[in-house]
Amino acid sequence: MLAAFRAHGAATVSSDEIVHHVLATDDGVRDALVGRFGPEILGEDERPDRARIAGEVFGSKEALAWLEALLHPIVSREYLAWRDQLAALDEPPSVCVTEVPLLFEVGAEERFDQVVVVTAPRQLREQRRRVPLDNRDERLQPDREKVARADFHYVNTGTFEELDTWVEGVLAGLLAEGEKPH
Repeated sequence: MLAAFRAHGAATVSSDEIVHHVLATDDGVRDALVGRFGPEILGEDERPDRARIAGEVFGSKEALAWLEALLHPIVSREYLAWRDQLAALDEPPSVCVTEVPLLFEVGAEERFDQVVVVTAPRQLREQRRRVPLDNRDERLQPDREKVARADFHYVNTGTFEELDTWVEGVLAGLLAEGEKPH
């Protein structure tokens, strides 16, 4: 989805990209993770290893809540700094798009002018999943609730070309209305 928005001129960032950056550079996060889970949470590069973190937290609601409490404020701060940097440009982008998998779950939708929700049938999501099945889906709000709260909804069952055409239409509509989503 982000690639389609980017291809049509939107500035984009993913919460996952921000987490990768934070894990690779933030010594405070590194130290907190080592303090909680021990040095075995680190990879060969002495930085927190995402797979090892997942192994620790996805089986424990308490550990996952701790991790989210550690990372969410940092990710939010980084996102807001990114948005401020874009706004300060001589020619800021007309549209900024951020991918936030837990947007509604963490109550962050107020930070955005417009919200796009992308859904797909469960079986198709499982086929597309790049990581092993775990209990992540249990934490998510049902799609129907997200769709009801969103400004735009796309059912991602087709081709990239179909998605690209839909994104192009959304952007054209936003720009025609003078909206500047963040």
